[in-house]
Formats: sequence, C-alpha cells, structure tokens
Amino acid sequence: MMRIARQAARVAVLDPSGSVYMFRYDNEEAGIHWSMPGGGMDPGETPEQAALRELREETGWADLDLGPLLWLWEHDFTRVGVRVRQHEHIYLAHGPRRDLLGDLGDAHAADRIQHGRWWSPDELAAATEAMWPPQLSSLLATLRTEGPPATPIDLGFVPN
Repeated sequence: MMRIARQAARVAVLDPSGSVYMFRYDNEEAGIHWSMPGGGMDPGETPEQAALRELREETGWADLDLGPLLWLWEHDFTRVGVRVRQHEHIYLAHGPRRDLLGDLGDAHAADRIQHGRWWSPDELAAATEAMWPPQLSSLLATLRTEGPPATPIDLGFVPN
C-alpha cells in the first residue's frame, strides 16, 4: 500500500533542569508512544512557522522562542486511516517547567493525545514505552553535553 509524504515540525521544549515535555499518543498502527509537541505543516508554512503554531495549539505556550533546528528524521505511521511517511524537523526551545495553558481537550482528542508530562533525563533513559524518535534519550544527552549541533543531524528513516 502506498504511503503519502507529510512534512512536520516538532519542538524539544527543555526546562532549566533539562527535562523535556512529551505527549502520550495512542495510534492505530504504532500503538502507544511519546512524542514532543508538533505536527504536520500547513500549505505554504515553513518548518519554523509550523513548529511554533503546533507548540501553541498543543500546549498553549505562545511565549517561547524557537532555537536551532536539531534533528531531521522520517518514519511511517497511520494517521486517520491514511498511511504516511512523515519527514520531521525538530527544533529546540527553552522554557519554564509549567502546566499546559488553556482548553486543549478538543485539539488533543483530535490528535489522539492522551496526556503530557515532563520527562527528566533519567526517566527518559529508563522509559519502557516507545519514544519518537526512538533515540531521543541519547540525542538529548549529547545536546546537554555538547550543545546544539552546528548543522542539523539527519537521522534518516527510523522504523517505529
């Protein structure tokens, strides 16, 4: 069966302690997994614009500055019954540790987001549920020790 190409953008929001904010999804093909705020790009939208829009729509946080593009990766999944090969741009943002802002229930239900939470580096390294991208814990560990990459790291296609 053919897959549709989809462009997306996400944001690795890190609090001052290095914890990252993640959402728990329940997807019909990939099952339970955790991913950073973000989603598909609208027509005519740049990855940066999509990252900030998705961050605002999913968290209510409209006051964060987008940092550098960290990673690129592709993966397959089914979205609303359609098989998709998604190419993601993942950006960095720093912000305070806080709860979500506003009434986000309808948006989360439409995206099959069950809930979100902050993950400390140790919790992320010990996670038993799937993380997207799967190597997120080691990528964030490298980010903490070496800082952002000089150029975005292309992770290529990563099976879920």
